[in-house]
Amino acid sequence: MSKKEIQAQIEIDAPAEQVWDILTNFDDFREWNTFIRPVVGRAEVGNKLRVQIRPPGGRPIAFQPRVTKVEPKKELRWQGHMWLQGLFDSEHIFTIEPLGPEKVRFVQRVIFSGMLVSVMARNHAVNIRPGFRDMNQALKERAEGTKVAGDKGR
Repeated sequence: MSKKEIQAQIEIDAPAEQVWDILTNFDDFREWNTFIRPVVGRAEVGNKLRVQIRPPGGRPIAFQPRVTKVEPKKELRWQGHMWLQGLFDSEHIFTIEPLGPEKVRFVQRVIFSGMLVSVMARNHAVNIRPGFRDMNQALKERAEGTKVAGDKGR
């Protein structure tokens, strides 16, 4: 079975707990996240979510992944598929790596697998990579407080 991985990472000057709280507060995604919104559901293992990915330059993609891992302040994973399982599956992984008490590396990646990976992943990669970068930057700005209303930066 073919696989394709796409990832983007960013350093954030904020504690892991703060980044985790923003990442798992799906209700607030509409305020800051232009790439993944909405997300309906809760970040609990086994829960099914309703997710819409809005890749820059691409059409929105809706799917219903299942949360497969929740390790507070460290990692969130969900897994979904298009059409039938095994045709074009994806595992979205968000990792928070501490670099100090007030600094983390946020890594966002998706692993595509299934029989249609060679056809589908190429098209998705073009639009998803910039979406990852946009979301990572927005998460950084939110966590660092640079986009707080009335705040002109620090």
